[in-house]
Amino acid sequence: MPRYFDDDLLRRLRNQIPFAVVLKRLGWPHKQRQGQLAFLCPRCNEYHSAVNPRTNLGRCFHCQTNFNPIDLIMAVEECDFVAAVHYLQPLLAPGKIAPTSR
Repeated sequence: MPRYFDDDLLRRLRNQIPFAVVLKRLGWPHKQRQGQLAFLCPRCNEYHSAVNPRTNLGRCFHCQTNFNPIDLIMAVEECDFVAAVHYLQPLLAPGKIAPTSR
């Protein structure tokens, strides 16, 4: 299992896999609240969170923690960075997700 990843792969994992897809794949509690995606924070177990679809970043306003998709996998699965990257890589396979325009 590779332990080193190029910058392009990491950028794609953080930016091209929508946060909602990661939450669904994990089976992690989330909901739409006032038109915005909210999720149960894996650190403090509060729902005082939101996802910014422009940046594909989540934030828990209760414990003040920011999450990108890799961070979320690490927190929910209680795994290290390498395992989180390997968990997300299949989601980049052709046909799995729609590419984003940047």
